[in-house]
Amino acid sequence: MNILADLFLTYFRVGAVTFGGGYAMIPILEREVVKKKNWVSEEELLDYYAISQCTPGVIAVNAATFVGYKMAGVLGSVFATLGVISPSIIIITIIANMLSVFSDNRYVTSAFKGISIAVCALVFTTVVGMIKKNVKNIFSVILAVFAFVAIGILNLSPIIVVIAVLAASLIRFRIIDGKMKKSSKEATEDSEK
Repeated sequence: MNILADLFLTYFRVGAVTFGGGYAMIPILEREVVKKKNWVSEEELLDYYAISQCTPGVIAVNAATFVGYKMAGVLGSVFATLGVISPSIIIITIIANMLSVFSDNRYVTSAFKGISIAVCALVFTTVVGMIKKNVKNIFSVILAVFAFVAIGILNLSPIIVVIAVLAASLIRFRIIDGKMKKSSKEATEDSEK
C-alpha cells in the first residue's frame, strides 16, 4: 500500500508544478522518479516517453501509467495516473470558476506570458537532453534531421513521420543484423575448418 500512496503523491507533486505539458515534465520526472526514487533508469524513462508519444492520450499520463505499472502493476498505474491528473483537474476547475473575474486582469495576463517563456525554456532543455542521449550515430542524425524537416518545415503529419522512421530503422537493423549474423556464421565456419 505504501508504494501506491508514494506513486500517487509523487505524481501529484509533479503534476502540480508542471506547466506546459509532457515535454516540460521530463526534467522534473527525471529528478523525481529516476534520481530521487530510483524507480526507473533514464533510458527506461525515455523509452516510456517514446512509447507514450506513439499511443493515444496525453504523454505525461501515459508515461505515469507505464512507471506505475512497472512499480505496482495495474493498481500502480491507476494511482500514478490519478496522481498526475488530479492537480490539473483541481486547477482547471478553480480557474474555470474564476476566469470571468480575472480574464481582464493585467497581472494574470503578464503571469501567463512569463509562464509561457519558462515553459519554452523547459521544453528546449528537454529536447537538447534527448538529442544528447539518443542521437549517437550518423543514422540517428539523418533520422533526426529528416523528422525535423518533415514536421517542422514541410508540416507533415507526425504519424507519417513516426511510421517512416520506424520503417527505416527496421530496414536498417534488419540489414545490419543480417550482415552481422552472416559474418559471425562465416567466422564460425572458418574456425571449424
